[in-house]
Amino acid sequence: MLKCIKVHLGIMILKKVIIGIYLLAFLNGCAQNVALLGPAYTLASTGNIYQAGFSYGSDQAVTKLTGKSTVANVKELIQPKSDDNKFEEIVKKRIRETRKKLNLTN
Repeated sequence: MLKCIKVHLGIMILKKVIIGIYLLAFLNGCAQNVALLGPAYTLASTGNIYQAGFSYGSDQAVTKLTGKSTVANVKELIQPKSDDNKFEEIVKKRIRETRKKLNLTN
């Protein structure tokens, strides 16, 4: 009896893996439709069609204006730029000079 249950569980897991690979292969080109998932979730969870429409519309407006998706824009904002490093060095230098003038240690 126990062996039969283990075999049955193994077959069910195998079915799930095969279905997952099948869906992954055939739905691979649906990446652009993922943009609708956020507003669809908002509509389903809150029932507010205005909020869902605004979410979708603002995402489309940002994409049209910048040519990049919202996620790509956020990634670009998060990445440190070389100007940031230069600014940081200037500030550290000024802090060291000020500490020397005030005779502070550290």
